[in-house]
Amino acid sequence: MQEKSGITILGIYATDLTFMAARQPAIGETIAGTGFVMGPGGKGSNQAVAAAKCGGEVRFITRVGDDTFAKVARDIWQQAGVTACVIVDTVLATGAANIFVNDATGDNAIIVVAGASGALSGADVDSFSDEIKYAKVFMTQLEQPVEAALQGLKLAYINDTITILNPAPAVSLPAEIFALCDYITPNEVEAQSLTGLPVNNIDDAHAAAKALLTKGAKNAVITLGGEGVVLYDGQHVEHIPAFEVGEVVDTTGAGDAFNGGFAASLARGDNALMAARFGCAVAGIAVTRQGAANSMPVLEEVTNLLENR
Repeated sequence: MQEKSGITILGIYATDLTFMAARQPAIGETIAGTGFVMGPGGKGSNQAVAAAKCGGEVRFITRVGDDTFAKVARDIWQQAGVTACVIVDTVLATGAANIFVNDATGDNAIIVVAGASGALSGADVDSFSDEIKYAKVFMTQLEQPVEAALQGLKLAYINDTITILNPAPAVSLPAEIFALCDYITPNEVEAQSLTGLPVNNIDDAHAAAKALLTKGAKNAVITLGGEGVVLYDGQHVEHIPAFEVGEVVDTTGAGDAFNGGFAASLARGDNALMAARFGCAVAGIAVTRQGAANSMPVLEEVTNLLENR
C-alpha cells in the first residue's frame, strides 16, 4: 500500500479585490478609499498556500475558469510550492472576492463569488480520490458546495486520513458530516450558527465545543480572533492565547492562516495542542501584513516566533 504523506485541501480559489477605507459606504453613497490591492484568495487556496509555506507537502483540489484570474492562481500556487489538482471550467469564470478593510482597525467585510469553483461536485472530488486517500491530512471548507466537501470527507474518513472541516462560511450542514470530522474548526460566528449557542468568550466557546462533539465531531477547535483558540477533545479543554506579534494591519485570511498552519503541524506528526499553537503563531504573523495568501509566513518565521515565546 502507498504510504500516506502530505496534505490534500479541497476548496475554492478567488481573486481578492481589496479596498481600504476609513469605513464602509452606506447604500447609495460613494466615499474615497485609501488603498487597493488585487491578490490571490479563497479560503481553500489561502489554506493551501499557508500550509505549503509552513513546510507542508500540499495538493489543492479546485476548479477555475479559463481566464486571467486562473493564471494568477497558478502563479501563486507555484511560488508557494502547492501542487494544483485543477479542473478547468470553460463556461464559468474563476472566482472573485470583494473585500473591504477598515484602514484603522484592520477589520474586514467580504463578498465572495465562487465562480467556477462553486460548481465543484462530488464527481470532481472522486476524480482526485488518490490524492485524498494517500494524504496524511485532508481539509476542506464550505465555500464550494457541501456535496463536494461531504464526498471529500467521506473518502478521507474511510481511508484513515486525518480530516479537518473548517465550516466557513456558516451554512446548513447534513447531520452525517460531523462524524466524519476528526477536527472541526469554526470561528465564534460559525460555532454559534452550528450549535445555536452564543459564543462571546472562552467559556462560551467551551460549551459550543462540547455541543459540536455531541453532534459527532471528535475534536473541536474554535477560533476566537484576538482571544486565540479553544481546543476540546472530549476530556480536556485548552485555551491557546493569540500571538501578539505587532500592529494588526489586516485580519483577512487570519482563519485560513491558522487552519493551514494547524494542518501542516498535524501532517508533521504533532499533537493537536502543538498544532493549535503552531496555527496561532502563523495567524499572529499573517495579521501584521496586508492581504490573504500574500500575508502567509514561511516556516522559519513561525519557528523563530515559537522559540522566542
